[in-house]
Order: sequence, then C-alpha cells, then structure tokens
Amino acid sequence: MSERKLPATQAAHELDFISHSPAQTERIGQRLGEQFQAGDLILLIGDFGVGKTHLVKGVARGLESQDLVTSPSFVIVNEYRAGRSRRAMPIYHADLYRIAETGEITTIGLDELWDGDGVCLIEWPERAGALLPSEHLAIHMQHLSETKRRLRLAPHGSRYVALVDRFKDMTFG
Repeated sequence: MSERKLPATQAAHELDFISHSPAQTERIGQRLGEQFQAGDLILLIGDFGVGKTHLVKGVARGLESQDLVTSPSFVIVNEYRAGRSRRAMPIYHADLYRIAETGEITTIGLDELWDGDGVCLIEWPERAGALLPSEHLAIHMQHLSETKRRLRLAPHGSRYVALVDRFKDMTFG
C-alpha cells in the first residue's frame, strides 16, 4: 500500500516498536483487540510470513473470541465472533491477496464489512486501493530476523489517534 502522508498531528501519534516472537506479536494483538469496537477498520500491511495472522489471533483473543483463527487466503474472508461481553459482535478477517481487480471488492461485499457491525481486519489492503475509508488504523509489519518483527501503528483519523495513544499508555506506561 502506498504510504499516505499523515497530518503532522497524526504522524506524532504513530507508534513504532519491535516484537521478539510470534507469541509477543499475539500479545500485542490481544492488547489492541481489547481497545477495538464495532466499526473499527484495521489494515495489516506486510510481506508473506511477517505475522499478520498471529496478530489477528491476538486481536480475537482481546475481543474474547473462542474461535480458531486461521489465514483466510483461500476463502478471502473468515468471520469470528467476539465474546459475550462484546455482544458476540463479528470479527471479519479478510485477505485480499487473491483479488485481481478493485471492482471485486464490492462484488464480495467487503465494503459492507468495514462499514458494518464488527471489527474488520484486512491483509493486503493495497488491493482495495481508493475504496478504503480514509479513517483506519494501519499496522505495518516488517521482518527483522527469523523471530523479530518491526510493527508501526499509523492512525488515520481521530478515533485511531486516541486508540493508539491509549494502547501506548497501557503497554508502555
């Protein structure tokens, strides 16, 4: 996904840190998931094998889901359910890698998911191009070594700036 230029106020709220293991990536996802609410859109940006699905496993746990989280590479969208205290809201996990044309996004109804009643996490969001809403949380993930990953949380919109600030306070004090 091409880097969108953030306003200075939002760029100041970006958070950049290192995960040292898949388990730590899942714990990061869990802490983030605890902050998510219906209507949130999370874009997961990174190469194959960088840990996007591990992060989603943690998010689902943070939303108290008991569902088994797997990569939706071949089905495009997996749906999980949050726990009872989260009113069993849907958690949509999409993988757009196999999308060839932007028009397919509306054909599969993905635009309805990110405007819907649950949390929507999208891998390979660059395939959706300009269809994506301008307000979202982008999570950039990068390989550093066999187990280490760099994560950068980039908020786009006031809801996500507040979310990243809360996450930063909760996680790093």
